[in-house]
Formats: sequence, C-alpha cells, structure tokens
Amino acid sequence: MRVRDLADATPARRDRYVDFLRAFAIVMVVLGHWLAVMITFRDGRLGGEHVLAVLPWTHWLTWLFQVMGIFFLVGGYANSASWTSARSRGDSYADWLGSRADRLLRPTTVFIAVGVAVAATARLAGVDPGLVRLAAWVVAISLWFLAVYLVVVALTPAMLDAHRRWGLAVPAALTVAAAGFDALRLSTGVGYLGAANFLVVWLILPQLGFAWRDGTLTRPPARPWLLFLGGSAALVALTTIGPYPVSMVGVPGAEVQNTSPPTVALLSLSVAQTGLALLLAGPLRAWLRRQRVWMAVIAVNGGIMTLFLWHMVPVLVAALALYPTGIMPQPDIGSASWFAWRPVWVAICALVLGVLVAVFARFERPRRRESPATRSAARAVLGAGRAARRLTVGLALVGTAATSVGIIRLTVGGFQGAGPAGVPLAALMIYLTGLVAFWAARRVRTSLPAPDAAGHHE
Repeated sequence: MRVRDLADATPARRDRYVDFLRAFAIVMVVLGHWLAVMITFRDGRLGGEHVLAVLPWTHWLTWLFQVMGIFFLVGGYANSASWTSARSRGDSYADWLGSRADRLLRPTTVFIAVGVAVAATARLAGVDPGLVRLAAWVVAISLWFLAVYLVVVALTPAMLDAHRRWGLAVPAALTVAAAGFDALRLSTGVGYLGAANFLVVWLILPQLGFAWRDGTLTRPPARPWLLFLGGSAALVALTTIGPYPVSMVGVPGAEVQNTSPPTVALLSLSVAQTGLALLLAGPLRAWLRRQRVWMAVIAVNGGIMTLFLWHMVPVLVAALALYPTGIMPQPDIGSASWFAWRPVWVAICALVLGVLVAVFARFERPRRRESPATRSAARAVLGAGRAARRLTVGLALVGTAATSVGIIRLTVGGFQGAGPAGVPLAALMIYLTGLVAFWAARRVRTSLPAPDAAGHHE
C-alpha cells in the first residue's frame, strides 16, 4: 500500500505523536552518527576519528542527539498497547513475544547475514584484515540496542503488571538501583560492576511510557514540567558538580562514559527529554494532522529498522568512493572548510541509505496475520495443555536470551571472528539457536491437533 493510502487510512483514534517521536529519535541517532564518526583516508589507508575526541566543545551537542531514551519511552507506550490488545484477543504470551521479536529479528537477520558475508568475502579476497575489522565493527556497533530492547520487550507483561500495582514508584525504585550501581562502579573502578545498568536504566523509560499511555504521567498537568525541569537540573548538577562527563555519547579514550554502561546522568537527560516531549505534544499533534507531514512520518516508520540497522554502511561507502578518488576533500576537523562540507556529506549518506532502504525495507514488513479461527484453535489446544503452554513460553524466552547474547557478541566483535575468513561462528551459532527457538515455539503452537467438536484432543 502506498504511503498516501496509509495516511488516508489512519484511524482517528491513533496517536500520531507516538509514531512521530519514534521516527524523530531514529533520525536524530542516524544524523548524530553521520556527523560524529569520521572515516579518513591518509597515506593510502583508511582510518577513523571521532569528532567528540577532536572538538571537546561539541560534547554539549550530544544533549540534542542522544535521544535513545525517547525511543525506549515510545517502546514502552507501544508495547503496553500491543500487549493489552493481545490479551483482549486471547493471545498467549509466547504468541505475543514471538510476533514482537519477529518484527525486529527478520530485518536484523538479513543485516547480519549480509554483513558477515561481505566481511568474509573481503578477507578471502585479500583485503587488509585490519581494514575489514574496522569496517565490520563500525557497521555493527549499533546492534547493542536491539539486544537490550528484546529483553525489555520480553519483560513488558511483568513490568506492566508492576506499573499497574505500584505506578511511578517502579521507575523511582529503578532509579535508586541505577544510582547504586553507578556508585559501586565509580567508587571501585571496576567497570563490570555497573553492567546491570544496561538493563536497569533502559527499563525506566518504558515504565514512563506505560504511565504516559494511561495518563499517569500527565496528571497533574504540572508533572511534565517537573520531569523537564527536574531532569535538566539533575543533568547539569551531575555533569558539573558530579563525576559524570558532559558528553552523553561515548568519547574514545575517556575514563568515564555515560553510555557504556548508561549512567544516571544519561537517565536524567532522558527524563528531561520525556518532560519536553510531553510539553510539546499538543502543538505537535496539531501539526501532524497535515497530510504531507504525516506521510513523512509514515515513510520513516515503514523502514525504521532498516534505517537504524544500515545507517553506518553509507559512511563506509561514501568514504571509499570519495576519499581515495579525491572527489571530496578531507579538511581538518573543525575547520571552516570541514563545516562547509558537512551538509554535502550528510546528503550523500542519505542518498546511499535511501537506496539501502529501498532494497531491504521489505524484510521488516509484518507477516500475514493468522485468521481468528487458527488463533482460536491454537488457544484451545494450549489452554488444555499446560505442558505445551509452558514449552512455548520457555522456547520464546530461550529465543530472546540467545538472540540477545548473539547480538551482543556481534556488537563487541563486529562481523569478524577467527579463521581465514574471519567468520564469527560462536556469535552466529548462538544467534541461530535463538531463531530456531522462536521457530520451534511457533511450530509447537500450530502443529498440535485441534480439538474436536466435543472439545476432546487426540
């Protein structure tokens, strides 16, 4: 269906602002990476530099471009709506989790397969292994987000139950836990002691998304102001008086990072952004009623996973095509000429990414939904078989855990491993195990014999 047709078919009850925030967050992440990560070509070799390491004054700009908190906020809102809808249809937890994971993992699997194949081919063709390793790492570095988000999705029903019971006390308690892990890591200097915040911090924003959806976050009306001003004040205090750096994006060589693992400073920024997003909701909802604006939002959301997964590929393609040939100059970072060429660089990357989206966005289109009769029969079978129900849940959870671990390993090592071709076999096998587990969960649900007219099973 064309974008215009989708825009015309949008139901009046849909909150377009949620879709806008999701699209906005991903576009800002993409632009931030294109502007910050610099691929260089000097003395016949490709290399890399980071703008944040060269121009310290740009650290403040990360407060604008670091918006992953907004994506997790919207994720909480959307997952709450999706799970509530699934329960009203009578769908099981395994059904729901498998469906949500499928939308994330199908485009991700294609991306991983192409990335590993290209890296292996380059190695076997004799390309400098160091160059291949750098390129494979740059392309895969953003995968970490999917590993965390899959776990957040899997925890949605439990966290939503906690929200309904305790409300905003849940994110408050998680914030205290995050501060404790930060204090433990910073006081001991042992980095892995704060690793729990990869999950704890990113669970807080979905809780705020639950509260946004049920109205808790906007009642009383002053609460968005409290989030914005309180988050902003905490952010300024933590990055001036406190021990946290100003940059909300990792700076190469910095002793303390705000993203790896995420800190309470990054959480403060996300809370402030949440408050600001709620304050802007009214005027922006009116703006989103415009046909062309809404069509642009639909277009971005229609290929949002492809945008995120593939957005660093244009950086490598553009550098390989423009720098060795001398088509584009490489002025010093921070010079007037460098700033003048930034819009051209972004435009070229956007053009290449547009081609990639046209080719690969098809893989994130949702599967055709089962008929109500098929879902009803499956529910009847599993409803009568506690063991089968537990098996499907177990398989779905194994799928979540294995795919997340596989993605983390690919993020850390890029699409490279040991051996002549550099194929990361261990990471791929773990990831494949997760995919098989999700597939098996679907097979268990759909292959059991349906009940007969009297409700008996063979």
